[in-house]
Amino acid sequence: MPEKDETKKSYLELIDNLIKDVKYGTVTVIVQDGKVIQIDKTEKIRLKN
Repeated sequence: MPEKDETKKSYLELIDNLIKDVKYGTVTVIVQDGKVIQIDKTEKIRLKN
């Protein structure tokens, strides 16, 4: 089980880093059968008028 805990920890660290990196946008975690299978990051650029 320690390997599974390390995988969860690395996913959480990755998600945390992505969230900190995004100024405007979304971080989406895709889960299937209780396992993370994909992480998407969409960043938006705000334009000044």
